[in-house]
Amino acid sequence: MYLKRKINEQLLSFHSLRFPLFKKIRTSHRYEAVVGIGGNVGDVKRRFEHLYIAFSRDKRVELFKTSLILKNPPFGYENQDDFLNAIMVFKTSMQPKEFLRYLLRVEKRFGRKRSFPNAPRTLDLDIIFFDNRNINTKDLQIPHPHWYKRESVVIPLIGANI
Repeated sequence: MYLKRKINEQLLSFHSLRFPLFKKIRTSHRYEAVVGIGGNVGDVKRRFEHLYIAFSRDKRVELFKTSLILKNPPFGYENQDDFLNAIMVFKTSMQPKEFLRYLLRVEKRFGRKRSFPNAPRTLDLDIIFFDNRNINTKDLQIPHPHWYKRESVVIPLIGANI
């Protein structure tokens, strides 16, 4: 069950038992990773719940914080349904590029198909921050470019006290 709150004319927030969530860290994993999650195809809230369970069962990561879920309009390609977005914070021992490959496999497992930039999608996982590192390669940019300009990232970050 989700509690819904209207933020403004375009933005809604949703709260459930797992969004937002704050747990004590009990891990030996070395790095902290902040990941933006999003989607706008199918039952996205249910997919987020399944994603939470999948990450909770995976020993390569420890999920210890989630944000509220934000419903917001799309940007870029605007002729599509609104998105649901949230933040998840992990501890992991994977290096950034390995962690990116891991997230891409998770997206694929949850039905992600890449057709064109900003296209509708079942699940989008973006590394926003990774252990205070700055990385700028063809495949990976950390911090995520323009994160600070996107309500879909900033509002959940504030909601998760990050």
